[in-house]
Amino acid sequence: MPYLNRLIEGYHRFREKDWEHERERWSELAEGQSPRVMILSCADSRVDPAQIFDARPGEMFVVRNIAALAPPYETSRGFHGVSAALEFAVTQLKVSEILVMGHGLCGGCAAALTGQFDETEPGEGHFIADWVRMLSGARDEVKARHEALDRAAFLEMEREAVKVSLANLRTFPWIAERERAGELKLHGAHFSISEGKLYVLDEAEAEFRPV
Repeated sequence: MPYLNRLIEGYHRFREKDWEHERERWSELAEGQSPRVMILSCADSRVDPAQIFDARPGEMFVVRNIAALAPPYETSRGFHGVSAALEFAVTQLKVSEILVMGHGLCGGCAAALTGQFDETEPGEGHFIADWVRMLSGARDEVKARHEALDRAAFLEMEREAVKVSLANLRTFPWIAERERAGELKLHGAHFSISEGKLYVLDEAEAEFRPV
């Protein structure tokens, strides 16, 4: 049976329960959206921000990609999907907070650390390799601190990726300006799949702490 059939069954359950329960909310959302926070999360199927944060419809503007990465600010023409989403959230929706949420057992971070897709041909992983190349500096630092690529090394890579994204976000002039003016706050977090725990980054201390 095509998986689409299961999706449609889920849709019917949504119509009967969640949509009916939040009918007034959906009526409000039909007039537009005004989320206060943007979540930049990984595309990994195990880390759905709406589920983790028990969010209501329209509460969060969510962008998901490999390893929850924010690219640096670039002015070249092209297809800048994440940058376009950031621009829309910050300048049009005027969100007041952005949360970058990495996670445990992240395949994208593992690929960056191991170089799994380096030197691959088109169709075999070269898009992934190009994307996670944003983490090359962090990878070198993690490798320098770990003789073996054990679980501790992968965890550190996942958390360093969050810091890289936060640094990249601050290269966008309209993000940096709003942060300096106190109109926008940036946060980092790491969700541990094995523990079901969220760790929030204290940037002043450069530490992730459970909440």
